[in-house]
Amino acid sequence: MRFIADFHLHSKYSRATSKDMDLENLEKWAKLKGIKVLTIGDFTHPEWFKNLKEKLEPAEPGLFKLKNSGSTIRFILTTEISCIYSKKFKVRKIHI
Repeated sequence: MRFIADFHLHSKYSRATSKDMDLENLEKWAKLKGIKVLTIGDFTHPEWFKNLKEKLEPAEPGLFKLKNSGSTIRFILTTEISCIYSKKFKVRKIHI
């Protein structure tokens, strides 16, 4: 069985990301590409979190779906950590 997921997405609230990166467009393009599960990055952003609470509802444990969509596309809430430090007089940046 083939299962396609995208575990690295950002919202429209992230730097250098399209203003069209909203839930409806994410779901639309996931359907077109055959993706079954998408992550919802940047969910700690206050405006994005408010939007997520309004438009998503629980589906299976740990997964969400768009309210009233009837779609099988599922969403997982995620965030990233940027670690910036210096080592041997050089700045190091790790994006996880």
